Amino acid sequence: MTDPADLLGAALARRAGTSGKGDVLSLEVADVTESGRVNLQLGNGDLMLEVPCPDSYRDRKAGDWVAVRMSARPVVLWRLGGDPVETETESTEEIAVQAALDSQVVRAATYGTGAPAGSGWQQATEVHVRKIDGKLELYFKVASVADPSPTTPGVPAPKPVTISPTDAGSWRNGRPDEYAASPTQGDWTGRGNRRGAWFYGSAIQNACTGKTVAKMTVRFSRKQGSGVNAKRPMHLYLHDHSSAPSGQLDLDDGPEELLSLSVGATGTATLPASWRTQLASGDAKGLAIYSSGSRDYMAVTGGKLTITFSA
Repeated sequence: MTDPADLLGAALARRAGTSGKGDVLSLEVADVTESGRVNLQLGNGDLMLEVPCPDSYRDRKAGDWVAVRMSARPVVLWRLGGDPVETETESTEEIAVQAALDSQVVRAATYGTGAPAGSGWQQATEVHVRKIDGKLELYFKVASVADPSPTTPGVPAPKPVTISPTDAGSWRNGRPDEYAASPTQGDWTGRGNRRGAWFYGSAIQNACTGKTVAKMTVRFSRKQGSGVNAKRPMHLYLHDHSSAPSGQLDLDDGPEELLSLSVGATGTATLPASWRTQLASGDAKGLAIYSSGSRDYMAVTGGKLTITFSA
């Protein structure tokens, strides 16, 4: 494939002689932004920011190749690549299974003073009931089995839980930084490195009690106007604060570079197994970011943490 930067340069050079409708180029998506638009990667390392997309371009993600109409206001026309029908089918099936689990499985419930009309009824001498994952299960003891009983479905894993932070902020020089409302890492002005954090109280531990955690992910968005436009890594740490400290923010395990974001971009990081174990047990309470100097300077919002269970 011809280098996108060469194509872009050629298109711009020809612009004066074109029909004015704009040339169509193939460019790679660097990131999806919080607004749902995309940052596009040019071959020379520059970014084209906040390019709008059609509603038909679904499941947007970094690494997609898209057709872009170049004009005074560039716009994505469509995504290039294979047919996503298999992925969409799998997602639809997962949603259908979850919807079925969420629904009661009894087709009808009626009652009266006499025996029920119609054939196939069996008289229950005992009725047992229990609640699993918020849904009722019924068991009827019958004198004899005239028709084989349906098998009992396996106990489904608990539903995923999403927890929003109760607070967030930045610290500099051992105390809260009143000039940075959002969690920030690094130092842009030479006044000292910032460290930022998200706090969840005891919500994470409470959500995990009595369950087996399979996965924890956390979603972040990088603020515009913080550092360079290009992708830079978040340097993530654990911390043990239930709420924002009045003094220094302590950093525990880390750093882990689980996610890199360009300016305005949104992304999801999957936490290491050792981290989710500490968060589930309460040994760790929340997440933090910290870096030194200006290279990876950024301010970050978000912090919603999603927990998936296996049992």
